Amino acid sequence: MEEKIIVCISCYYKGYDFMDEMKRLGNKIILVTSENLKEKNWPWHAIDEVFYMPEIKPSVWNLEHLIQGFSHLMKTRKVNAVVALDDYDVEKAALIRETFRIPGMGQTTHRYFRDKLAMRQKAKDSGINVPEFTAVFNDDTVNEFVDKVPAPWVLKPRSEASASGIKKITTKEQLHEALNVLGEERHLFLLESFKPGDVYHVDSLTFNKEIVFTSASKYLAPPMQVSHEGGVFRSKTLGRYSEEFKALEDINSRVLSNFGLLNGATHTEFIRGKEDGKWYFLETSSRVGGAHIPDLVEASSGINIWREWAKIEDALLRNKNYTVSPPTGYYAGLIVALIKDKEPDYSKFECEEAIKFLPIDYHVGIVYKSNDASVIEEKLDSAAEKINAEMLNILPPKTSKLSS
Repeated sequence: MEEKIIVCISCYYKGYDFMDEMKRLGNKIILVTSENLKEKNWPWHAIDEVFYMPEIKPSVWNLEHLIQGFSHLMKTRKVNAVVALDDYDVEKAALIRETFRIPGMGQTTHRYFRDKLAMRQKAKDSGINVPEFTAVFNDDTVNEFVDKVPAPWVLKPRSEASASGIKKITTKEQLHEALNVLGEERHLFLLESFKPGDVYHVDSLTFNKEIVFTSASKYLAPPMQVSHEGGVFRSKTLGRYSEEFKALEDINSRVLSNFGLLNGATHTEFIRGKEDGKWYFLETSSRVGGAHIPDLVEASSGINIWREWAKIEDALLRNKNYTVSPPTGYYAGLIVALIKDKEPDYSKFECEEAIKFLPIDYHVGIVYKSNDASVIEEKLDSAAEKINAEMLNILPPKTSKLSS
């Protein structure tokens, strides 16, 4: 079996299972990561070569240097695929693929999975509900928008991989002030109507344009709220036969087919408007969900999204077919919070349903699994109460790496 060379790009520590699976399938793995992640517990047994990039600022590399380095690498190695392991790396991978003509998602499609303005426009053009929005390039356009769409509004970065940098705005004066502060960077933002409602996430796998696996879950505390106010992040999976699951499966499939996704893992968020009960598209990304969502998905379905994504990439490289096992139908819940101690005492959380305690410094993280949805809710509620009462550390948002 011919060995294929896969370059994995990541400016965060993630993708352990992906690289491990890729190696198991008989491929050669080259990792390109940030210099400050040298000491992390990467799957060294699976990595054949590693190259480090200095960060200009968090998660940002000099792209010219990246291309020069890649050009050097290509002289003696035939690279078959380039894989972005994190949201921040999607642009880097698309640029490399376009420059060196490597198959996979190019810069045109990547915009729909990375640029929040492009994805909203594309969804709107495709007849999918989105909260009212506008670009903020032009003063008159902005004024027309705020005169027509009632406050509050949300000023959002177009390509920030987490909820950091999002500002909720309630008056016209506040908006003008915020835009002035952005100065030369204002074109990197968009403005949208703030829609109160429940936020959901859909995690799926696509092979040759067909969605082969879908998991749908509901955030019990939206990431935006957690990253702004600190607190406890919780999510629970929905029953596969519930009305919510079916509605989300349908709208998710419309988003991915209209956006032109061919293969891979996606994490997409929707909101159900409190006032009208309608489903609205919020954002999508061509990657595995963060904030330990893969652990939640695996607990309920038995499907490890990272490993299955590796199998999809391998099948594409070798022109093989790919099928995924039928998912199991458990309910699962996830809770993660920033705490005062480096290592939490998990003894007070031990129970039959707690199937995984996540080893993250200065965080408590628990995955629950049960046949009964109400048991999951009850476990998440009681854990949140304990964490709030005894362990929680409310810190400014930038210190928490929680990004879904």
